[in-house]
Amino acid sequence: MRRKLVTCGVVLVFFAALLSGCSSGTKQQSLTSKASEKKVRIGIAQIVEHPALDAARKGFLDTLKAKGYEEGKNLEVDYENAQGDQTMLQTIARKLVSNKPDLILAIATPSAQAVAAETTTIPILITAVTDPVAAKLVKSNEKPGTNVTGTTDMNPVKEQIELVKKLVPKATKIGVIYNAGEVNSQVQVNKVKEVAGKNGLSVVEATVSNSSEVMQAAQSLVGRVQAIYLPTDNVVASSVQSVVKVAEKNALPVIAGEKGMVDNGALATIGIDYYKLGQQTAEMAIRVLKGEKPENMPIESQKEYKLFINKDAAARMKVAIPEDLLKQAGK
Repeated sequence: MRRKLVTCGVVLVFFAALLSGCSSGTKQQSLTSKASEKKVRIGIAQIVEHPALDAARKGFLDTLKAKGYEEGKNLEVDYENAQGDQTMLQTIARKLVSNKPDLILAIATPSAQAVAAETTTIPILITAVTDPVAAKLVKSNEKPGTNVTGTTDMNPVKEQIELVKKLVPKATKIGVIYNAGEVNSQVQVNKVKEVAGKNGLSVVEATVSNSSEVMQAAQSLVGRVQAIYLPTDNVVASSVQSVVKVAEKNALPVIAGEKGMVDNGALATIGIDYYKLGQQTAEMAIRVLKGEKPENMPIESQKEYKLFINKDAAARMKVAIPEDLLKQAGK
């Protein structure tokens, strides 16, 4: 009888240990599950609202959601917009860095410079930055060597100036409106001058420092040029309709640096799809969240450009669009 009791006791101890092990395993699985559900925290700094930058941000967030990072669930986003105010942008950069997010998305060159000035440790993903090297954000596009990586929106300036010649064959002078205080704009204008000279065009510059000066800059070009070119300048892009108003009144074709300006009344562009650029940046951000170092990740650019034509703007600016360009834009 005693031997049976001992045997039963051993069996009970065995099952108690087994149940304890199961409970421990379940607890461990629960902890692992909770760890996998830990929220990713991302800060976003944007210099100003306009269609191109807004599209880049949307493409970024949509792609994160598609890849399993969703706001309100496992993603926390702190989005800040400086509304074109450089002082506010610096305050935003300090705030985002002090919150110590997992990474920061900096949209446009001024945003990237402001954030990079505040941290050398938090990963910074940039987008809509024309020349990261000239902006002193990275040591080289091939190997950044800093906490910054992402995508560039360097325009196909050569193709855009050639488009001017196709749309306005008799043009000899083109006006360029830009903010001389933006590094990205200076880079583009230097390229415009180089390419324009090779196409028999001279360049007349009209610089601005804020959006309230854009219409006056456009008016200053009337009678002096046969077309206006707008680079992807943040100040000008946020006030493109002011340029369009002057252009329509004076039958001046406006060729833009990106699609958002065409949507807002410019005549045409061969340019970047900023939504796709944002998507591309998100793919890079995910790699950073999984452990890759920005310092070793090359800056990426969009590989395909598309022709966009605003037919209504063409009518208002009194421009006849060549049939081959209409077919190309229709693809």
